[in-house]
Amino acid sequence: MAMAEADKIVLSWSGGKDSAIALATLKQYDAPIHALLTTVTDPQARISMHGVREALLHRQAEAAGLPLRVVRIPHVCSNETYESLFAQETDALRQEGVERYAFGDLYLQDVRDYRERQLGRADLKAVFPLWGLDTKQLAERFIQQGFKAIVVTVDPKKLDSSFVGRDYDLDFLADLPPGVDPCGENGEFHTFVHAGPIFKSPIAVERGESLERDGFYFQDLLPLN
Repeated sequence: MAMAEADKIVLSWSGGKDSAIALATLKQYDAPIHALLTTVTDPQARISMHGVREALLHRQAEAAGLPLRVVRIPHVCSNETYESLFAQETDALRQEGVERYAFGDLYLQDVRDYRERQLGRADLKAVFPLWGLDTKQLAERFIQQGFKAIVVTVDPKKLDSSFVGRDYDLDFLADLPPGVDPCGENGEFHTFVHAGPIFKSPIAVERGESLERDGFYFQDLLPLN
């Protein structure tokens, strides 16, 4: 995945395993990473879909040694509103020389097509460093490389709620029922990465309350120190 030196890249950052291993892959290729970009839902101040506190998001960016850009969206957000807010941020980043956006997507073609259309309107390019990789092998690689993550969101329509709050490890993978993607690519679950080779030091967290909200199960994580 050759990158021109001038092609500044922003990585779409969810705080979870796919974006973390995408960052590790970009670093492996010496890609010029300009910033991490995350969508945060207000007024809750939580990473959208993952439900992780914004304070922990900032600790991840600090541990990764990268600037963080945040797009803030309302709790009830139409696609039109989201695209307008995203376009405002891409306009600002373009002024800083950003030409590419990287995503941790694995194989959902409709998602990839949407991202490419959205960026194409601004004459920007999308990069997918993990595209087409075997998700079981990728999950095992994530764990073997020393990453540590906690499952913070579960869609009970796709996976039993008892999986929320568990460590994302080999035991977790072994317990997944047939049909559930090992990387949760179909929205079965989401994770928060708190340690790994992309971080200068681990992020200290403890598990708080587990709760059901808006049809999903969430594991709240509390920052320590």
